[in-house]
Amino acid sequence: MAILEEPIKGVPMVKNYIGGEWVESQGEIIDVVNPATCETIGRVGISTKEEIDSAVKAAQEAFYDWRRTPAVTRCRYLFRLGQLLEENFEELSRVQTQEHGKCIDESRGETRRGIENVEVACGIPTLMMGDSSEDVASGIDEYLIRQPLGTFGIIGPFNFPLMIPLWSAPYAVATGNTIVIKPSSEVPFTQTKICELVEEAGFPPGVWNMVHGGRTVVKGMLDHPDIEGITFVGSTPVMRDVIYPACGNTGKRCIAQGGAANILVIMPDCNVDATIPSLLTSFFGNTGQRCLAGQNLVIVGDDDTFYNEFMQRVTDRAASIVVGYGLNESVQMGPVRDAQKKEKILNYIEIGMKEGATLRLDGRKPAKIAGDYPDTCFLGPTILENAHREMRIVREEIFGPTMGVMRAKNLEEAIEICNESPYHNGHAIFTSNGKYARQFQYDVISGNVGVNIGIVAPMAFYPFSGMAGSFLGILHTQGKEAIRFFTESKVCIQRWF
Repeated sequence: MAILEEPIKGVPMVKNYIGGEWVESQGEIIDVVNPATCETIGRVGISTKEEIDSAVKAAQEAFYDWRRTPAVTRCRYLFRLGQLLEENFEELSRVQTQEHGKCIDESRGETRRGIENVEVACGIPTLMMGDSSEDVASGIDEYLIRQPLGTFGIIGPFNFPLMIPLWSAPYAVATGNTIVIKPSSEVPFTQTKICELVEEAGFPPGVWNMVHGGRTVVKGMLDHPDIEGITFVGSTPVMRDVIYPACGNTGKRCIAQGGAANILVIMPDCNVDATIPSLLTSFFGNTGQRCLAGQNLVIVGDDDTFYNEFMQRVTDRAASIVVGYGLNESVQMGPVRDAQKKEKILNYIEIGMKEGATLRLDGRKPAKIAGDYPDTCFLGPTILENAHREMRIVREEIFGPTMGVMRAKNLEEAIEICNESPYHNGHAIFTSNGKYARQFQYDVISGNVGVNIGIVAPMAFYPFSGMAGSFLGILHTQGKEAIRFFTESKVCIQRWF
């Protein structure tokens, strides 16, 4: 396979998938741009309210028969989908890189995590089992069954176009619900490819639907009386001010996952050789566009020698990261998604310096981009030292390849810095001391906690957790919590005379 083989050819028009049919949107048409080459690779419609209504209607019509389909039969569709995802593994990964910009190995990792969710959902005959008790009173038995509710809306972000919708979709359909997915219009091709595989797997029309678009589609989902619940991953302001209150107003179930500004704590006893690669992957992998990425580094202790030697090694390794088009196997960091996102990151770097941070590694203009590509969306790794907890680069989500570096006199202060953050998605500690690790795990406020792990990404059979400004709701996506979210518990009490 050629190094830069691109699966998206020409400039195709991306269509909606409604009721088992491919339908061209009637809304405004916008370009889809490859952020590495700045070339238009497709066009997508910003769908209308009528189109989301049509998708919900198709899903509702399919629900009656789908919920009556035995769980083992629903599993067979998912088994077939999982097989097709495996057969198309490389193409799916390359589509992600071409439309998003991430490195091909990062896309392969995302594809694998998406497939794992389909695999876990194939266990629905046991995951959906209820409970029963004989003789709760004399001659009376009681049991609980879990039933699907209807149609759910799934709103995906731009940064993980394959994996994140699959945190929800397989569990929703496995439990007998029907779905409407709204991918980010910035990266519409990945979910389009998945819908092609859903169709090939033979899912009944209307069970799995997709509508491209923007705010109109989101509002249509939130307002629609026949959508029972929403899963959302995106920015905290949208989560807090739009998604969650709208679901509350209409009585919808809601899993709302927001932003992050994760903090990684370095203890002086850490294994430095193992720690530094984990830090580089956490801070600069996916070009920092990851809700589990490290944004801030806290180095504990007053040992200047350790600090200086550690930071020199981090800086040297970060400076050597190869930036370029992610389909090139030698590239280690791709572009950010678009020029507007790059401008936002550049603005935060300027803010950090104005607030007193010191620029140790300047990635604002990469010294070298592998290949002949415009620098429109490219940045290099940036390291800002002398940060402190009140700075905006510490407290606000940057979502780019930056590292803010702070110092703390002891572990207690480091935990305090973590807990003061408005975001609590995935904080981590690097140490060789079990006492430190347990203290951190016990006291830190974080939905996902890492011990010598830079990217605290749960496996598909555990929930993708989050707290405070990073999450609103009770249940989470993935695993058993997703099963509970997509079903209602019906308790039956019976006595026979």
